[in-house]
Order: sequence, then structure tokens, then C-alpha cells
Amino acid sequence: MKEFFQRWIINSIAVMAAAWMVSGIKADRWQMVILAALVLGILNALIKPMLTVLSLPLVVLTLGLFMFVINALLLVMVGFFLQPGFQVEGFWPAFKGGIVISVVSWVLGVVTGTSKAKIKVATARNSKDRSRLDSNDKDDGGGPVIDV
Repeated sequence: MKEFFQRWIINSIAVMAAAWMVSGIKADRWQMVILAALVLGILNALIKPMLTVLSLPLVVLTLGLFMFVINALLLVMVGFFLQPGFQVEGFWPAFKGGIVISVVSWVLGVVTGTSKAKIKVATARNSKDRSRLDSNDKDDGGGPVIDV
């Protein structure tokens, strides 16, 4: 249950960032942002898997970029369900908002440790680690190696 609330707060911050950054996404009150994040999470859990399977050829053909379209459609649905308190004024604001929500959610998820994505920063000390470096790079034996 703790993880659910952490993700809900992260998504609320991400939706708030999208409403602040993207013209065409408007929220009347902060309570509507929290409700929009909850509805978006429910739609992501219930409808997004079905849309992904139905559009799988397009997702594969576009190397996954069609997922941005699916995210935009889900954000338009949230705007439709929560009118007039939360409004999404068309596809392109939803598309831009979906990108903002994805990026902010990913960054906050990595920072808080709730995301499955991890960033590891280590220094190359032994020859096994140094062999991963490009041969053109100057290696002093203590530079950072970043694995994402």
C-alpha cells in the first residue's frame, strides 16, 4: 500500500508539471490534479494493456514511439472524465503532456527508488572495468562508469 501511495504522489507531481508546462492542459485546483493522477493510474492499469496489445503492430513498426500516442489518448480520456475541473484541449497538448508526465514520473521514480529503472555510478578500478571503456578515451584508472 505504501508503494501505491508513493506512485500516486509521483504521478500527481508529474500531472501538475504537465498542467503547468503544457498550454492546453488545465486544472482548476490541486485536488483535481490528484484526482486526475488517480484516474490516469486506473486507466493505465486497466485500458493501456489492451490498447498496447491491439496496437502491437504499430508499436513494433514505430519502435515503441506509438506508446506516446496511447499515453496521449489516455490523457484525453482523463480530461473527458474530469471536465470541467481538469481539461485537456486536444490531442497535441495531450501528446506533449504525456511526454512530460512520462519524463517527470521516471525521474522521480529513479530518485525515490520506486522505479524499476536504476542508475548506477561506479569508478573503473580493475582491468575488467577498464576494458569496457572506449580505446580512444584517456583512462587514468579512476574515472566514472555510468550504467543505466
